[in-house]
Amino acid sequence: MTADMLAKSARFDLSTVAGRQAAYHDLMWVDHGFLRAAFQNLHWISPEMARSNQPSPAHIAQYAAMGIKTIVNLRGFNDSGHYWLEREACEKHNLTLVDSPISSRDTPTKDRLWRAKEIFATIAYPALMHCKSGADRAGLYGVLYKHWRLGAPIAEALEQLSGRYLHVRAGKTGMLDAFFRTYLNDAKTSGKSFDSWIEEDYDPEAVKAAFMSSWWGHFLTETVLRRE
Repeated sequence: MTADMLAKSARFDLSTVAGRQAAYHDLMWVDHGFLRAAFQNLHWISPEMARSNQPSPAHIAQYAAMGIKTIVNLRGFNDSGHYWLEREACEKHNLTLVDSPISSRDTPTKDRLWRAKEIFATIAYPALMHCKSGADRAGLYGVLYKHWRLGAPIAEALEQLSGRYLHVRAGKTGMLDAFFRTYLNDAKTSGKSFDSWIEEDYDPEAVKAAFMSSWWGHFLTETVLRRE
């Protein structure tokens, strides 16, 4: 569905009382916004970049007051109450909203990775990036930001994918860790930079297949069969 098509959607028409009520219902109850009302999972990676979970209009007003100029939405453009309310709040407070969808349960494609690098090089700072929970996709982008913007080695930047931010490696979201770990393992012998590895060697499907094979094996032996 294109932006033009979504602009004509009547489901969350914020110019009507019913549409606005539907949008807030979707944000608070369908998207679990009530859980995020008091806990934003907000962390500053550097003085110019923060990460959080899905912001409400009230949160966006707070971020604008803090000096945030850009919000990077890792959930992407979609016909939902949380999206339309976020877009409206960004326009109201003169924040630039950048939509850059990426998955938390799949290996990132090359074009999504290069898009992230482009975003870090071109957006206005201070900025904030978010997904739904602020744990996984925000963690992925956190690693990429620390490496490409701050120059941190990937091994050091990986702290952005940790339990401190509610990231869980045991589930399929561990695929994000597998992506970076695959690079680190390959780099031990190739000596390639992260960028060169992505361009020349990275195979998203192969990394995913290797992770799923290991993940299903652990699930079967430890959870289903309860092997001792």
